[in-house]
Amino acid sequence: MDRMGSEDELDFATFWTKYGDAYGYAAPRRGDIREATVLQVSLAEVVLDVGAKQDAVLIASELANLSPSELATLRVGQMVPVYVQRLDGQTGRLLVSIEMAREYGDWLRAEALLESGEIVQAPVVGYNKGGLLCEFGRIQGFVPASQVLYGAHPGRQGDASSLVGSTLALKVIEVNRNRRRLILSERAAAREWRVQQREHLLEELEVGETRTGTVSNLCDFGAFVDLGGVDGLVHLSELSWEHVGHPREVVQIGDTVQVLILNIDYERQRIGLSLKRTQPDPWERAAALYPLGTTTMGMVTHVVSFGVFVSLLPGVEGLIHASELQSAGLDPLQAVVEGQQVAVTILGIDAADHRVSLGLHHANQDASGTEPDQAEEEVA
Repeated sequence: MDRMGSEDELDFATFWTKYGDAYGYAAPRRGDIREATVLQVSLAEVVLDVGAKQDAVLIASELANLSPSELATLRVGQMVPVYVQRLDGQTGRLLVSIEMAREYGDWLRAEALLESGEIVQAPVVGYNKGGLLCEFGRIQGFVPASQVLYGAHPGRQGDASSLVGSTLALKVIEVNRNRRRLILSERAAAREWRVQQREHLLEELEVGETRTGTVSNLCDFGAFVDLGGVDGLVHLSELSWEHVGHPREVVQIGDTVQVLILNIDYERQRIGLSLKRTQPDPWERAAALYPLGTTTMGMVTHVVSFGVFVSLLPGVEGLIHASELQSAGLDPLQAVVEGQQVAVTILGIDAADHRVSLGLHHANQDASGTEPDQAEEEVA
């Protein structure tokens, strides 16, 4: 090939304006990524065919940094991506880099992840006062301290140095290839993961199935249970078959519980749960234990104008209607007091609707002096 100038490096545009037509193919440009075929491998040089009329060679600095074992991985006939760096004006050969092509691929992957929002796993390889340094293929990403969930790593001290060597779930939040700036966030990844888990679980859950979860929060109206990325609510009325004044009477934050899926609101992304329905229904036992006419002992739990509520078993309450007491000449508000033990007769029981009608046994006598029958002994 004729000498094309006295400079070692000739501008691509100038070269192809003068000589491109003679070669009849598209001019390689600085920054192009091309598929190349390895033609020759030696300690002195690696020659490649990039589909041009002249050969390409690996840049000297990259060749010098290749160990014998790394060099041995390059085989004649092998296809590898290369980054076109420049044209050598002395030899007419293109100078290319395999490492830069692979690095370029990592930048493209980072840009794709930025657009898709997908979560990526990356090892922590270092840190500085601003945050963590993570390996992202052949480039390095940075996680600002404000984007690190230091408290989310069991067994570590919660500082930057203790996280070196660990692998984090991260989300790409900024890519600037020209400034070699790749910013990652563990916080954003955690938010995205929770959204993904919520959507996945909502699709997976079925009404009527039992799941294991962890109590995540308590409030006056119930307990929230984390099912593995999505919280469901156990309403106060679904915590126990017995009366509950506050969820803390039944569960504590951090408890592992079995819950039944009652309902799923896909549009509002809400899940209704029950704790009590994973436990034996005391009303089934009550139906077997208390046939009509049975007399047993119970404790008065509420006294209201329309009657008296009496607890027969934990979770099973019956009502002595005011009319029953009035027929015996008793005032419902004065006949008994809350906490009093009374003898009652089973007048009717509906286990399916959780209702039992009671009569005050020997209403004209002192209830505390009434002897309980066989049913009371079985309860005891």
